[in-house]
Amino acid sequence: MRGLGSGTLILEAIVLLLAIQPIRVLGGHLSGWGIGAVVALAVLCVVVAGSMKRRWAWPAGTVLQALLLVSGLFYWSLAAVGLIFGAAWAYALHVRRKILG
Repeated sequence: MRGLGSGTLILEAIVLLLAIQPIRVLGGHLSGWGIGAVVALAVLCVVVAGSMKRRWAWPAGTVLQALLLVSGLFYWSLAAVGLIFGAAWAYALHVRRKILG
């Protein structure tokens, strides 16, 4: 189960980092603070992914999904990424609940 959670968060971090340039090119007014927020979210995803053996990691991953949705206030595509990875995280939580009981 840790691998599923870690994999989801690592993919999310990669997508977040790769999304910075297209947002800037497509006319998003992503300021330095916005870019910093996206990078901070990506770093947090990596940190939580590395901590999946800890009890607090699954709730922290859920908070990260909520933060990503809120970051949609910077630019709409971040909200879209938040919805996609929020659904993936919800599925990971569902599978975890089914397997672990």
